[in-house]
Amino acid sequence: MTKQHYQPFPTQTPPELKGAPARVYPVAIIGGGPIGLAAAVDLAQHGVEVIVLDQNNTVSVGSRAICWAKRTLDIFDRLGVGERMVRKGVTWQTGRLFHAQQEVFNFDLLPDTDYKMPAFVNLQQYHVEQYLVDRAGDFPDLIDLRFNNTVTDHVTSDTGVSLQISTPEGDYSLQAEYVIACDGANSPTRKRMGLSFEGESFEERFLIADIEMEDDPFANADNAERWFWFKPPFHEGQSALLHKQPDNIYRIDLQLGADTNPEEESRHENVTPRIQQIMGDKSFQLDWVSVYRFRCARLAQFVHGRLLFAGDSAHVVSPFGARGGNGGTHDVDNLCWKLAAVIQGRAPASLLDSYEQERGHGADENIRHSARATRFMSPANDMERLFRDEILSLAADLPFARAWINSGRLSTPCSLIDMPLQTSDTSDTLADDSRCGLVAPDLPLDNGDWLLASLSRNSFTLLLVGVNQTSIIDSSNLLDALPVVTISLTEHAQRRYGRGAFLIRPDQHIAARWEGTDLNASLVRLAWDRALGLADKAHAA
Repeated sequence: MTKQHYQPFPTQTPPELKGAPARVYPVAIIGGGPIGLAAAVDLAQHGVEVIVLDQNNTVSVGSRAICWAKRTLDIFDRLGVGERMVRKGVTWQTGRLFHAQQEVFNFDLLPDTDYKMPAFVNLQQYHVEQYLVDRAGDFPDLIDLRFNNTVTDHVTSDTGVSLQISTPEGDYSLQAEYVIACDGANSPTRKRMGLSFEGESFEERFLIADIEMEDDPFANADNAERWFWFKPPFHEGQSALLHKQPDNIYRIDLQLGADTNPEEESRHENVTPRIQQIMGDKSFQLDWVSVYRFRCARLAQFVHGRLLFAGDSAHVVSPFGARGGNGGTHDVDNLCWKLAAVIQGRAPASLLDSYEQERGHGADENIRHSARATRFMSPANDMERLFRDEILSLAADLPFARAWINSGRLSTPCSLIDMPLQTSDTSDTLADDSRCGLVAPDLPLDNGDWLLASLSRNSFTLLLVGVNQTSIIDSSNLLDALPVVTISLTEHAQRRYGRGAFLIRPDQHIAARWEGTDLNASLVRLAWDRALGLADKAHAA
């Protein structure tokens, strides 16, 4: 049915089934989707050995997640696949919203230029998984991808996790110091543990149809865009979304209603007339179809001793706003440097509590935006519907009404301002975009490179903007252990940072900053200790 050809990954007999001596692995990851694979690559870049256990032996079937936001692309660039994703994907930054046939307004997601990564790239999930599998091959001594290996049970202890695994060649057990569950929205790991998945379920059903089509429905636009309709003329009373993907594939989302029969609506003979209503006489071929309803829910805790949850196994949202795959990638970005620091003895195990705090905050933010978008698109009662319809009728002429329209608040980085790992920010002269807890803004460098690409991929970095390193008093040889990047105070640097020094975490969040005249090595050391969860050392800060 789908244009994608699913080549099985090679499988090998696990060493445990060949009589190899038992050993304890540093990390085992359950699930080989984009989140599990990204976690494996991230940990390998930190020098941590990883086993990935996946019950399948191909990439995911169907396009699934397709919208990858700028911050996520920055993360994937740090992991070594970002440029490949941009080359293959469809770049867009303009969205248009319609009420019936009238365009209500449009928006630009990246009005400021001079960033390496675009606002959004549309790329099917199966491509992302393949790129990550290829990247994992760059770490043959650190990443062991085990396909057709299904985890059937686990037991946790104070020292690690014991896994029971089933394969076509037999069953075996495996010991790991830590396990990351990336096994999806229906997580068997979560269910085995009997963990509550609290949240809100929505009764509306939606149809996803990926179609292959030579004619471009965006032919009047200079570039690919995101088009969203409320009450479109081709799908009366509901909503619709149109996106372009690579290889002449277009994603169409159609709201169907709560009483829809998913099996009937998935039949090609029923899907095709709906698409013809949109595309008219344009020739197309169905590539993939799915009917779904969704929840906005999360675990109360992401960290359960030596077992940690990431991605959809920890939290789920509606697809509107592209916060699912993006949010899961942000989990990986936040978790893996901390887990590496704990395993390598550079930080206490309590540092992992900050993963739960910081990404729990991110999950709550994503769920809040996702639920609001869904309620705007599918009003729960007559009063909500009246409010939605009046807002839409006013928005074409009155700018204030446009801010109330919600077809999905698109994924943005989560702010960690005022969270415990960050040092108190007292600067009143440095740029707002570089506040402690925010993601370090990218910018072009004089040598033609990009700032984020020049930061360390596996450690903290001290960024000096318009500050000479030799002016820093260092009697502890700190700067010999901490990578330092020095850039000139260009117009971009002044606007996005200001003259000063910035301690940047491995996940590219700013942990501390100082104005140019305030810096010495002892302050950097205290901030570094705080960011590693070494509270006793950082207490004086």
